[in-house]
Amino acid sequence: MAYKNKTIRNPVTGQQIRFIQTSKDTEGQVLEMESTYSAMSKEPVSHYHPFQDENFIVISGELRVRLDGEETHTLQAGDTLQIPRGQVHSIWNASRQPAILNWQVRPALNTEELLETIMGLATDGKCNRRGMPGLLQIALTSGKYNRETRLISPPPLIQRVVFSVLTPFALMAGYKAVYQKYLD
Repeated sequence: MAYKNKTIRNPVTGQQIRFIQTSKDTEGQVLEMESTYSAMSKEPVSHYHPFQDENFIVISGELRVRLDGEETHTLQAGDTLQIPRGQVHSIWNASRQPAILNWQVRPALNTEELLETIMGLATDGKCNRRGMPGLLQIALTSGKYNRETRLISPPPLIQRVVFSVLTPFALMAGYKAVYQKYLD
């Protein structure tokens, strides 16, 4: 369970998150974090949040942002970025120095649990070089956190069909949508 000043790390992507305000602290209104991106991190998979808005303030360093799968933008210390619900995006550090940003998600929903799960899987070696878990894990995790985030590829209809077919197999193989050990 996320709590103020808890820090989680993704050893695959090099991202670190420190929780500043959790869903519990704000009655679900906002999740506020400080996120550190290691130097020369890889661009993550593009995604969007169907019911949440995100606000970013770059504290130090430089970050790259791809919006709507197109042009990339460079953000530097002091720059802000608002990403409204539904906008496709990805954020990474293409510079040779670490980058730190303040990251707010409104409403919080279950984002902290999703982040703890994905980073826990990465820590346990269950993610690929881009920080993504295997297909059976994605089928379960995507279903559980469908309100928080969605992948843009394959198209949503195909995701729903494929993930619904894969879910029973994932469960039979012992996968879970969320693992308690990552929330402790």
